[in-house]
Amino acid sequence: MDELLKIRVKLDEAITYRSINAARRLARQGLKLAQYEELMGEIEYFKGQLEILNENYTEAIAHFKRAIKYNPKDGASYNDLALCMVELDKIDEAFKYFDQGIEVEPDYATIYHNKGWLLNKIGKHREAISYLKKALELDAERPVTYENLADALSNLGDYEGSLNAYRKALELLKPEYDDIKESLLEEIKRMEQLIQKK
Repeated sequence: MDELLKIRVKLDEAITYRSINAARRLARQGLKLAQYEELMGEIEYFKGQLEILNENYTEAIAHFKRAIKYNPKDGASYNDLALCMVELDKIDEAFKYFDQGIEVEPDYATIYHNKGWLLNKIGKHREAISYLKKALELDAERPVTYENLADALSNLGDYEGSLNAYRKALELLKPEYDDIKESLLEEIKRMEQLIQKK
């Protein structure tokens, strides 16, 4: 894996688990390396990340659109463009960019995860589950995907399935994420109580 890709992966994890200071550091590191290597698509991508971290979603969108012009097969830029649209409450546009990203980079697990997360959020739980399962086919080691799958299954009343997915998320979660561990343990307890009531 090349250095910029490693930074992208670490940055995605930092943002996912709300390690904002680490995310800023990684985005600046990625930007500096991209500038050194004169990779315009990567420069725009990391500039977009910094704008997201500053909650400047309109500016981030402009950077991701430029990143896509330089690298039309960059699923991560489509993904993050879609997430900016979610922040701006432009849900239809978000789905458009998720779909375009899936089309250009069909092996990128994160984009399936995020589309599934959004589908679950708007009440399309069954459809969400299919995208979350696809994300897990591509990356079976991502705890947050199991957590979102558990939530979608719970929304459909599948408490056993939800419990299993929460347990898998807990098993895969890195030890440094104590606050998320506590949240997962609470959800596991809640699912166990719901199963007992059945």
